[in-house]
Amino acid sequence: MTVQGSENSSRRGRHSSTMGGMPLNDMPWWRWRSNVRSALHMLSDPAFQRDVWLAGVDGYGDVTDAVYRLVEDTWLDNWSAEKYVGTIFRDSQEASLVDTAVLRVLRIMHQVGPDAPVSAYLDHHAWPEAVRAARDAHVRMASSDGEDPDAPPRTLEVLQIMTRSA
Repeated sequence: MTVQGSENSSRRGRHSSTMGGMPLNDMPWWRWRSNVRSALHMLSDPAFQRDVWLAGVDGYGDVTDAVYRLVEDTWLDNWSAEKYVGTIFRDSQEASLVDTAVLRVLRIMHQVGPDAPVSAYLDHHAWPEAVRAARDAHVRMASSDGEDPDAPPRTLEVLQIMTRSA
């Protein structure tokens, strides 16, 4: 599937070409992509998890929120990200990395339960592997969008404003 470039966008009249550095309009379902990226970003950053989730800092949700953001619109818990190449994901490599991350994170969620405390996830023997898979997917997607993968995750409020205003 060919991805339509911003110069051919059906959103004429909008001249903003980026959302915090991420190209707009070049991915038809960029809002879903933003949610997936946000979730992967949080799931891929052990320091964030320790300093924000484990510490109970408001504004970022928790592990369960991130998992739901990863799969709620996309149904990646039911089918492969490959289905979304050209709409949410740029290519098969991105899709494959996302699939790997989703499967690893969901396996842990099913084992510890969606209402488990953050520490149950972080202490799970397979969590480092899930974090690595999320990191691989996050780095690939952030780099493809021209963003710094090492920038701190945005709050959910900022994500909502960015996806609503663009």
